Amino acid sequence: MNLSISQIKKKALASLKGKWGIGVLLTLTVFLVTTFVPMIAEVIISGGFTAWMEQTEPSALGNLVSIFFSFLFIPLSAASYWFYLVIARWNDPKISQVFAVYKEWELSLKVVGTSILVGIFTILWSLLLIIPGIIKGIAYSQVFYLLRDNPEYSALEAITESKKRMKGYKWKYFLMNLSFIGWAFIAIFTLGIGFLWLTPYILTANATFYNELIAPRGNEDVKTDDLAI
Repeated sequence: MNLSISQIKKKALASLKGKWGIGVLLTLTVFLVTTFVPMIAEVIISGGFTAWMEQTEPSALGNLVSIFFSFLFIPLSAASYWFYLVIARWNDPKISQVFAVYKEWELSLKVVGTSILVGIFTILWSLLLIIPGIIKGIAYSQVFYLLRDNPEYSALEAITESKKRMKGYKWKYFLMNLSFIGWAFIAIFTLGIGFLWLTPYILTANATFYNELIAPRGNEDVKTDDLAI
């Protein structure tokens, strides 16, 4: 069934009933971890809080640490998407499951590798023009969900499958996410506090989009021209 954007958002809100609290808690937890853990590491590297505050730019080691944490938190981001996919499927997720992704080290490495490839492909398309880069970024948007449902996929297979299944749905995906822009402005005026509720809404809507429109397309045949990146 080809749901409209409003129907997808209504389904997302319905599945979030009774789960707003855990969604807000996850959003806050991920924000604190991804913000303060790298900061603490930089303070230690700088030789203390005072030295860290006085430095005009990060050291070379500090930059390397920032890059390290950027890659380290990619599986955490993917697991957060999976958390909301559980909600979209009307099940009860646990925050501990999000951090448990690091126990599945093979899957975590695959997620990191996939993210790097998506970034490279998107940048290469963006070198042509910005619009093609955006379109390809949207085409690759389902890779994390596909890896969760199909852990046997390689990085390239997940990217190719996302591209194939998003045919005919890229514009709807773009408009759906654009429809949250008004809420984003309101969240900004609340000094960012509103994002604690807006983030679960957006991520559940995206998970619902995948669950209702993209996941069912798995039985469709792959055409030869779908295999191109």
